[in-house]
Amino acid sequence: MPRVKFNFNNEAGLQLAGLLETPDTGQPILQYALFANCFTCGKDIAAASRISRALANKGIAVLRFDFTGLGNSDGDFSNTNFSSNVQDLIVAAKALESEYQAPNLLIGHSLGGAAVLRAAEQLPSIKAIATIGSPATAEHIQHLFVGEKKTIQTQGEATVKIGFRNFNIKKQFIDDLEKHSSEYTIARLKTALIIFHSPIDNIVSIDEAAKIYQAARHPKSFISLDNADHLLSNKEDAEYVANTLASWASRYLDLADIPSEKSYGSAPDVTKGEVLITELDHKYLRGVFTNNHQLMADEPISFGGSNLGPGPYELLLSALGTCTSMTLRMYASKKKLNIEEITVRLKHEREHAEDCKDCAGSIKKIDKITRYIHIKGDITAEQKLRLLNIADRCPVHQTLQNNPEIITLEE
Repeated sequence: MPRVKFNFNNEAGLQLAGLLETPDTGQPILQYALFANCFTCGKDIAAASRISRALANKGIAVLRFDFTGLGNSDGDFSNTNFSSNVQDLIVAAKALESEYQAPNLLIGHSLGGAAVLRAAEQLPSIKAIATIGSPATAEHIQHLFVGEKKTIQTQGEATVKIGFRNFNIKKQFIDDLEKHSSEYTIARLKTALIIFHSPIDNIVSIDEAAKIYQAARHPKSFISLDNADHLLSNKEDAEYVANTLASWASRYLDLADIPSEKSYGSAPDVTKGEVLITELDHKYLRGVFTNNHQLMADEPISFGGSNLGPGPYELLLSALGTCTSMTLRMYASKKKLNIEEITVRLKHEREHAEDCKDCAGSIKKIDKITRYIHIKGDITAEQKLRLLNIADRCPVHQTLQNNPEIITLEE
């Protein structure tokens, strides 16, 4: 599934709503990135979505999320500030590391760019940063509140119209912005930096890009987005950013050193019905070939792998799951059943054997595969029960239950 829901809790225990964009081209995930949206923008804004999709299809999975109080995330926006946004980013990176892999690339759009520049020094896994239409410091966005700043200062809060929406801005928000007026953080960065900015940006002046560039150390790059607006509302502009970013980042994220479909060949000596496994590194990364297809298998980082492909048991479950789904669809089509969708979810566990004849005092365990089947369609309870019985006739299911003989020979 190219787009995966990825929800996590921030430091205050509020749930933040995220989406992890993964490749839909069949290629493995090579690296992970974290995307910070523009001020008051949600994760589904067109620029974030388009850039994330384009990067994902180049092997870089991208997590984008709604900051506290925005979009589908919990919390009250009026109680947030720039510091809390930075903290949300750090928590998001740690959640991504816990579930998948620590991000190596940070991408920030508009104020999100200022946030990633702040968050980077607290995230040791980051190797590269990209800002898009970003101010050098968070304090820059105070111009959005000019008309209401006096009211905010005297009454403690005011309603401010930003874009087409009204937001309640409190004095603590303004005070927090003033704490982030220094460009010294940029000078301390020890990562590669690329700056995207349009010379006609009427929200954040290109002068801000110049400030970032001047403050940053090498390696640093600047890309002018001719004729692009601040939100990159033109699809071609967003795709240009993604393509340029992926090419630039490959140098710093070691993408060129990671085996790809082209680099490990097509294995011409694999005949129909065979599967060939080759070593792609001296850890756990493996090439998996049939006579027509190829993919990579690996182990998670927590097990010493690089997490560039599914593990052996995940491949085993995949074989059973795909066979189950195909078998059910074949039966449904033959019987002309009105089924919209079939979903199969599987889980492998090892349990202590409670009823084993030959335990002989030793602790025995049994392998258990649980298969959950969801069938969506206009069918009766009797037809659904019949389909669940048919699932057991899947050829891979029968092979696993037949205790197949495995013969090992030297080639």
